[in-house]
Amino acid sequence: MPLPSDEKILALSNDLIAQFQQIFGAYPGVRPAHAKGVMLTGTFTPTAAAAGLSKAPHFAAETPVTARFSNSTGLPLIPDNDPNSNPKGLAVRFNLGEHVHTDIVAHSTDGFPTRTGQEFLDFLRAVAASAPGTPSPTPIEQFLGGHPAALAFVQAPKPFPVSFGTDTYFGVTAMQFTNADGKIQFGRYRILPVAGNEYLDDEAAKAKGADYLVDEIGTRVASGPVTLKVYAQLAAAGDVVDDATIHWPEDRELRELGTISLTAMVADTPGEQKHIIFDPIPRVEGIEPSEDPLLELRAAVYLISGRKRRSA
Repeated sequence: MPLPSDEKILALSNDLIAQFQQIFGAYPGVRPAHAKGVMLTGTFTPTAAAAGLSKAPHFAAETPVTARFSNSTGLPLIPDNDPNSNPKGLAVRFNLGEHVHTDIVAHSTDGFPTRTGQEFLDFLRAVAASAPGTPSPTPIEQFLGGHPAALAFVQAPKPFPVSFGTDTYFGVTAMQFTNADGKIQFGRYRILPVAGNEYLDDEAAKAKGADYLVDEIGTRVASGPVTLKVYAQLAAAGDVVDDATIHWPEDRELRELGTISLTAMVADTPGEQKHIIFDPIPRVEGIEPSEDPLLELRAAVYLISGRKRRSA
C-alpha cells in the first residue's frame, strides 16, 4: 500500500509514532502500539447474507485468514493482566490471493477517544505530561475535562477476558459496503466469540501469570478451533458515519457476515509479527472507507511504523 501524498498526514503520523515511543520507549522491530501479540491462522466462511451487503470476494467464498490478538501499549513485555494492557486488540487478514488481502482492525472497547488524529496526539501528549506527582489538575485531567468522548472511552469498563477467544472486538471506524446491485450501506464491524463472553474479576486477574492470555490461546486452539462470528452493525438513515467517538443505538441491525475459525498458531509468530502490516483501509472491491478522518491517518501510521519494524 502507498503512503498518502498529504504532507500533513505524514507529519502527524510521524509525530504520533514519536509520541508513542516517548511514552513507552523505542523497541526496534516492535509495534509502537499493541506491541505484544500472538498470531493464529484459519479460515473465514461467509454467510449467505454477507453477499447481500457487499460484493467483496471473501463474502462469497471461504477464505484463509491470519489473525493477531494483542495487548494495548507499546510495551512488548507488558503483562496480560496489567490494566494498561486493555483494551485488547484483534486484527484479521483475509488472504484473497498472492499479495492480495483485506483486513479488519478492531479492539475490545467500542469506539475511540478522539475524532481526529490531532486530538489523539494532544491526548497522548497530555498522558506523557501527567507523570505521578504532577500537580492537579494534570494535563490529562484538563484534556479529559474538555473532551467528553475521551473521558467516556477512558472510563468505559475494560474487563480482563478469560481468553482472547472470549472477548468481543469492535471495528473503530465505519465502512461503506456496496453489493452487486450497487446498494450502499454503512456499517461497523463487530466480532463476537462463539464460546461467549467470559471475563475475570480484578482479584482473579491479579492471580494470573504475565502471559496467561498468550498461553491460554495456544492451549485452547490445540484442543479445537477458536471460533468468532463477524457482524456488521448497520447504520440507519441519519446516523453519523464519519466520527468514531459517536456510538450508534444498540437497536441497529447486526448483520451476520460469517465465521472465523482459527485452527493453529503461526509457527514463527515473532517473525510474522515483525513482517505483517495490517491496513485499516479495506482496499477491496465492495468495501470502501468512510470519510472518517482517522482512517487515512491510521493507515499511514501502520505503514510507516511497519516499514521501520521490517528494517530493524
